[in-house]
Amino acid sequence: MTRRHDPHRPLWLCRACGGPWPCGAARLTLLAEYGDSHVTLCVYLAGMFHTAVEDLYRLAPQDAPKPAALHERFLGWAAPRRPRREGGAPG
Repeated sequence: MTRRHDPHRPLWLCRACGGPWPCGAARLTLLAEYGDSHVTLCVYLAGMFHTAVEDLYRLAPQDAPKPAALHERFLGWAAPRRPRREGGAPG
């Protein structure tokens, strides 16, 4: 039986692979599950981000990841990227 790549709270590690959640496999699964509902995916991830911040800072405030790192981990990968203009500048 294949284990799902779900978060193990309050540590926010993947139950299947032990990596920081959402791990690569979880990200692929979420993209497939949400399909064309990108906004809904981002709303879901924002809720998970909020809960993770609460859990991690309550668990070990001195060792919790920096807010920017958590934001990138939960939302940065899912944020729509604007195509780059010719010359490398964002569009």
